[in-house]
Amino acid sequence: MSKSTVIVGFGPGISTAVAGKFGAEGFSVALVARSPERLDAGVKALKAKGVKAAAFAADAGEPAANRAAIGKARAEFGPITVILWNVYSGGDVGDLIATDPVAVGGVFDVAVVGLLAAVQEALPDLKSTKDGAVLVTNGAFGETTPMMDALATNLRTVGVALANAAKYKLVGLLSQRLAADGVYVGEVMVAGAVKGTPFASGGQGIEASAIADKFWELYRARDEVRARIT
Repeated sequence: MSKSTVIVGFGPGISTAVAGKFGAEGFSVALVARSPERLDAGVKALKAKGVKAAAFAADAGEPAANRAAIGKARAEFGPITVILWNVYSGGDVGDLIATDPVAVGGVFDVAVVGLLAAVQEALPDLKSTKDGAVLVTNGAFGETTPMMDALATNLRTVGVALANAAKYKLVGLLSQRLAADGVYVGEVMVAGAVKGTPFASGGQGIEASAIADKFWELYRARDEVRARIT
């Protein structure tokens, strides 16, 4: 049976590297993001490497849009084997006290609501393929330590910290819930900036290919819920 992966939150860096890695391993790749231009470029690059690829524009924070994108990917490639959730969220919330609480609530539209909608839509496929998986990119701001809390507060990235912490918990809960169905759920905690992205400077940072390799290791081994990479 052919295998496919849906990458939600496609862009430069991690998701591009994961698309290339899974594509090289024989997966068809569906790309989901808001930017048609970015999606078109990603599909073109994958096809140039001999990877079956298609793109579907959607806002990851809208459950209906996520479900529709998953449905279109299924129609294109058949049952979905893997979902990679690689969506950055929470960047609009900086000073926790000065931010409208309604805006804080919006942080979870992507980190929790969008991710859960995508999983629910793909779940029949993930269960039927026997090696289905939900993979999630996370960041160290979500770690519940005094050091990370202080760093997020001082850098005014509390929205990102809240989103990441919520994803961390959701991954654990989904892992517990879906284990009996044979669906693997895991995340890579990226503790640093990714090389080649706007968050890294001076040629420094974590290689996106190393993160993609870690996702592949988790997917193949299926024995750890989390891995941390620096």
